[in-house]
Amino acid sequence: MDIWGLDKLVIFIAFVIPGFISIKVYALFVPTDRKEIGKYLIDAVAYSCINYALVFWMLILAKQNKLYENHPFWFFLLVLAILFIFPIIWAMLFFELRKLKFFTKKIPHPTLKPWDFVFSKRESYWVIVYLNDGTKFGGMYDTESFASSSPADEQIYLQQVWEIDEKRKFLKPIERSRGIIVSKKDIKAIEFFR
Repeated sequence: MDIWGLDKLVIFIAFVIPGFISIKVYALFVPTDRKEIGKYLIDAVAYSCINYALVFWMLILAKQNKLYENHPFWFFLLVLAILFIFPIIWAMLFFELRKLKFFTKKIPHPTLKPWDFVFSKRESYWVIVYLNDGTKFGGMYDTESFASSSPADEQIYLQQVWEIDEKRKFLKPIERSRGIIVSKKDIKAIEFFR
């Protein structure tokens, strides 16, 4: 049995690549846990089948109009779109649909962790970080700041560290500070302000 035969390569491309593209594009929008390769293959084949179910009518029209015989260039573009473009569109569309109120009431939110939800908005915040040892400090989370996302361990880099008083008022930035990195294991809570 020749596993490298052209027919097997075509089947692999047809039933794995579109689903794999959808999975990877969706993961750009929604942090996901890493899976074993076997589970990725099963998901990729399933998403490829969904892709074909959604574009099946195009394939029927192409066959009825003999697109391959009459217009091979357009047939080639259609095949490329079905294999590479539509899987990207479906992933982006599914992500946007999952954010609609109608769907959020019916299915879980696409973002699994509050940490990822808050920091994926890329908004600017004044923050107060409460540490496990009882200390707290203020900071600025802005364009030069960073927060990790799943599946990486949660860490936050604040571009500015501020002195705060007992009433949680931001007094002044710490002189010569270039920011601070804090790991989630040291954080009890983070409070956000606009």
